[in-house]
Amino acid sequence: MKKLIIDFKDPAEKSRWELVNDAVMGGISESRLTIEGGIALFQGEVSLENYGGFASIRSLPQDFGLDDYKGLIVRVRGDGKTYRLRLRTDAEYDGIAYQSVFLTEPREWITVQLPFSGFVPVFRGRIVPGAPALSPDRIRRIGFMIADSQEGSFRLELEEVEAYA
Repeated sequence: MKKLIIDFKDPAEKSRWELVNDAVMGGISESRLTIEGGIALFQGEVSLENYGGFASIRSLPQDFGLDDYKGLIVRVRGDGKTYRLRLRTDAEYDGIAYQSVFLTEPREWITVQLPFSGFVPVFRGRIVPGAPALSPDRIRRIGFMIADSQEGSFRLELEEVEAYA
């Protein structure tokens, strides 16, 4: 059983996302999100200046209804860099996130399957020992981040996100 939870073919989808870059801590990385032809393009420039080094997008808070699901399937085309899929279980701007890492293939569409059991609790990039395990029924935000300690441009195309049982 699968459930489509993010569909970039929906014209309203862009309004459900926000950018969060390292400017929140003094960095100067830049990113943007565009949607065209049913494909979201998250791209920009990562800078390590001023203790920065990340760029991200994340959905606005919503109830995804993932109680009976075991993980997410993401259809992406990247640039060969490593990205993080981050989940939040509350609507807070800052707090514990649960993340899983995936590697993209340059200019190749790939399907990435990420079981909820593989998501690690983090706070500001550091693992949080003793944090509760991810509860899929509590997921309120989904996000994508690049934070690979490498300066330079990045490009990640997103087609859809599904949950699988």
